[in-house]
Amino acid sequence: MKAFFRGFGYAFAGIAVLLKTGLNFKIQLIAFCFVCFAGFYFKITSTEWLMIMGVSALVLSLEALNTSIEKLCDLYSTEENDKIKIIKDIAAGAVLIASFFAGIVGVVIFWKYII
Repeated sequence: MKAFFRGFGYAFAGIAVLLKTGLNFKIQLIAFCFVCFAGFYFKITSTEWLMIMGVSALVLSLEALNTSIEKLCDLYSTEENDKIKIIKDIAAGAVLIASFFAGIVGVVIFWKYII
């Protein structure tokens, strides 16, 4: 049981590193806070909240994975390396894909409230 709770400590330490060093994570987190504010303001339905939470969790999680991949690649080599560039670009692309579809979900949900 002790190891179970120690795992939470490691996870929170990782989130703290993201908050201190991850500019893109901070931007995604600010966007998430803005969307939550809009959700409360427009009183979106519980189903809409579930969709917002789902896509937000996906984007924030992928941003965390992207950051960890970048740090791992930098640990391997900080010199220019075409293969490392491809790895970093693919990881960043995963975040972009999720963000794009999260944006679509946001537009679909909030469109009727804004218009």
